[in-house]
Amino acid sequence: MSKKNGKDKSNGNGNGKMKEKAYSKELRRLQAELCKLQDWVKHNGMRVMILFEGRDGAGKGGTIRALTERVSPRVFRVVALPAPSDREKTQMYMQRYMAHFPAAGEVVIFDRSWYNRAGVEYVMGFCNPKQHKRFLDNCPAAEKYITDSGIKLVKYWLEVSDKEQKKRFEARITDPLRQWKLSPMDLPSRSRWYDYSRARDMMLKATDTKHAPWHLVRSDDKKRARLNIIRHFLSLIDYKQLPREKIKLPKRSMKNSYDDQTPLMKHKFIAEKY
Repeated sequence: MSKKNGKDKSNGNGNGKMKEKAYSKELRRLQAELCKLQDWVKHNGMRVMILFEGRDGAGKGGTIRALTERVSPRVFRVVALPAPSDREKTQMYMQRYMAHFPAAGEVVIFDRSWYNRAGVEYVMGFCNPKQHKRFLDNCPAAEKYITDSGIKLVKYWLEVSDKEQKKRFEARITDPLRQWKLSPMDLPSRSRWYDYSRARDMMLKATDTKHAPWHLVRSDDKKRARLNIIRHFLSLIDYKQLPREKIKLPKRSMKNSYDDQTPLMKHKFIAEKY
C-alpha cells in the first residue's frame, strides 16, 4: 500500500476525520479479504477468538459490526453476555465464558469478556480487591491454557480520549437513535475516568503476555480504528484464497407450472407506503 508522509493514501487526506468515500472503499476491500479468511478458517478447522475491550463509548460495537457485516454468522459468532445471573455468580469466574468458546471452523468475537473483572467490576465495586488480584494473577495462566489448546486468541483494547468520550455520551443523551446505548454504567464511568485509567494500567501490566498480547487501538476516529483493526486482524492469520467451483444458475423448470401469484390474492399483504 502506497504511503505519503507516513500516512496511507487510502485514509483520505491523512488529517482529521476520515472521509466517508475513502472509508467505504477501503472497508469493502478489507471485508472481501475477511470473506477469504472465513473460507480458510472453515476449511482448516481453525478456532479463533477475538476480545474487544475499552471504555464505554470507545467504539467496540461499531467495530464489531464492520468486522462481521459481510461474513457468515455461522463462522463469525458474536458473544455479548449480560450481567451474570445469581447462579452464574456462584460458578468459577471463567465458566460462563468458556461455554461460548469456538469449535472448529469458528471465529468467536467477545463484545467485552472476562476482562470485565479487571475493569467495570473492579471500579464499580462488583468484586472485591482480593477477587480482582486473583483474576490478574490467574488470567495469564488461563489464557496460556487457551492458546496451548490451539485457539488463536486476539485481544484489542480501544483507547478513546476524554474529549471524544464526552462528545459521544452527549450525542447519546440527545439523539433518540442512540439513547439505547446509554447503560447504567456509562454516566458513572465519566466521573470515574481516572479510576478506569488505573484499572486499565493494572490490567495491561498483568495480562499483556507473549502468548496473549494486547493490541492497543486509538479510536477517536471510528473509521480509521475499524480499518486498522480489520487490517491488523487479517495480518495475524496466514490465510490463502481457496478455489471456488464455478456456479451456474439453473433455469426455472416449467414442469407443473401454474399461476402462482393468484392464490396469494386471498391473503393480506402489508400496506405499500413506499
